[in-house]
Amino acid sequence: MFSRNHRSVATRKRERARAAGCADRSLAWVRGGHLFRIHCASIGAAGTRYGRVAVGVNLMPRPSASRPAFLVTLCLASTVCGGGSSESGSASDTQVTGASSSTTAGPGTSDATSDGSTASTSGGSDSGSSDSDSVDPTTTTDPTDATSETTSIYDVGTPDVGETSATTGPMPTCKVVDDLDAIGDCGQEAPADSFNPEVQWTWGGNNTSVSVIPLVANLTDDNDDGEIDLCDTPDVVIVVGSLTGSIVILDGADGHEHFTIPTPVNPFYTPAIGDIDNDGLPEIATASGKPHKLVVFEHDGALKWTSAATWNTAQGGAIAIADLDNDGSPELLADGAVFDADGNLMWQAPEQTGWLLAQKNTVPIAADLDNDGDQEVILGQSAFQHDGALIYEHLEITPGYPQVANLDNDSDPEILINNSNGVTILEHDGTVKFLNARPNGDPVGPIGNNWFRPATVHDFDGDEHAEFAVSSAAHYTVFKKSLATSWIVNVQDGSGWATGTAFDFLGDGVAEAMYADEINLYVYDGESGAVLLDVPRSSSTLIEYPIVADVDNDGSSEIVVVSNTPFEGDQTSPAVQVIRDAEDRWIQARRIWNQHSYHVTNVREDGTIPQFEQPSWQSINTYRTNAQIEDGSVCKPMPPV
Repeated sequence: MFSRNHRSVATRKRERARAAGCADRSLAWVRGGHLFRIHCASIGAAGTRYGRVAVGVNLMPRPSASRPAFLVTLCLASTVCGGGSSESGSASDTQVTGASSSTTAGPGTSDATSDGSTASTSGGSDSGSSDSDSVDPTTTTDPTDATSETTSIYDVGTPDVGETSATTGPMPTCKVVDDLDAIGDCGQEAPADSFNPEVQWTWGGNNTSVSVIPLVANLTDDNDDGEIDLCDTPDVVIVVGSLTGSIVILDGADGHEHFTIPTPVNPFYTPAIGDIDNDGLPEIATASGKPHKLVVFEHDGALKWTSAATWNTAQGGAIAIADLDNDGSPELLADGAVFDADGNLMWQAPEQTGWLLAQKNTVPIAADLDNDGDQEVILGQSAFQHDGALIYEHLEITPGYPQVANLDNDSDPEILINNSNGVTILEHDGTVKFLNARPNGDPVGPIGNNWFRPATVHDFDGDEHAEFAVSSAAHYTVFKKSLATSWIVNVQDGSGWATGTAFDFLGDGVAEAMYADEINLYVYDGESGAVLLDVPRSSSTLIEYPIVADVDNDGSSEIVVVSNTPFEGDQTSPAVQVIRDAEDRWIQARRIWNQHSYHVTNVREDGTIPQFEQPSWQSINTYRTNAQIEDGSVCKPMPPV
């Protein structure tokens, strides 16, 4: 077990800043086409940074001067930073661009039409070309470079035979080992100066819109061993487009495009990924255009089936996958409809009337509210048994986004609903605990979207109690279970229904919170709300949010954030940005994020949907945040002591 400092993380960061001689000043420099700005008056840490020089596909580390770093602004070399997309970075810096790893001195954001070719996969089929404005990715470094102390893929677990390596410990296995019903305490902690972010790779030009969250799963056989498993590189799955959508599969290591699925889909509906037919390979489920149908694709993009049943409203919606009845065959939830794994409609809740009300029931979730072993379907104002029998309905509650967590430390979960009137919390049986609360004083808003946003549930400050975070047009706020404000920061987000996420990158027991508004991705200290990082992005903020996963399977977590065309002005950022620690020292996250209502226990790392899902509120008690893994198993961060 690692020893932990009893001082708060904010205190430790301030002390490191003083030790580094960091005064009221700031530093800025350009490297690899990115502008790095350090504001060390707030928080700081001293350490050696390592840049990298690309020579073909061989990347060699090179030391650069020590620089104080914690509050960082990463800015792509585009018009938003005062330079065009063709401007180069520093003279000594080169980058790897595209799947062929050719080098270029600049950020490489010129548009190039994708050929839509399909990557080699086991059991794969050819996919057609893409009509999206996709471009080759821009890669800052080679993620396989073994510069950091994490030089082995230790995260895939240990084999049954218990073999060990003289240099790396237990030999890895390629099969999932996360035991979701036995989540232990985490023991790993990153070095104290490990928050040193850089852009690892980008994809898509400034006219390529992604309006829903990116997903992460293993869909391609990257090592050509005939199997798709945890020894392959995870893939980043995005939906590109503004009128008609296309699903694009990107390599998590460098962002090169594996393939684009030719079948058009709804660009404003978040897909879900999971193995619904028990063939050992994940499928991708999403919505078609009007009339909206459920569409499912194989891992290689081949069309599996399209449902006959339809629903009316899909904008801002999301698919969820869960085995509701514990029969080993997952169900798919879309709006208020429940489909079986073959696309047959099992039952459908009454659809709301009116455009605004209809779209507010489009993100259903599943949870075992009554502890009877099977899962219930929860909508914005009602809940149903797995067979469609009504549990409760509150017509006095405006439909909104539901999420489930233990917010009062009893044995049962609560249902947190964010709607246009504020925050509503229900007991597990539907009893109203708080109704339409607006505890930070933010108003309803002129079009009713000020509180109508999904929430994030996490122990942000390391006090062993879950908090929840909600955005509004002007604020991002973390609330205690009593609805008291833990901290509040200003944001710019009057356009949509965005939310955030959280992760403990340093493993020190205090999480970092993340939120992406219309103009920036922000990373905050989970204890104080201090801004640690801001990354320019542009968005009209539908219901997308940043995610955290180990997208390149290097044993260190990364942040993935998307951009799209804002309501006013032009898109100024790439469609996808992946951000990592410059030396890959961040604690490892799981290598999957499979749906909008992701809560860790709903999916295994290989995309398997659990037949008997463990209630997340009884173990990690998070919602829309990822978990740390050690030796392939999910663990729970230890609080600071």
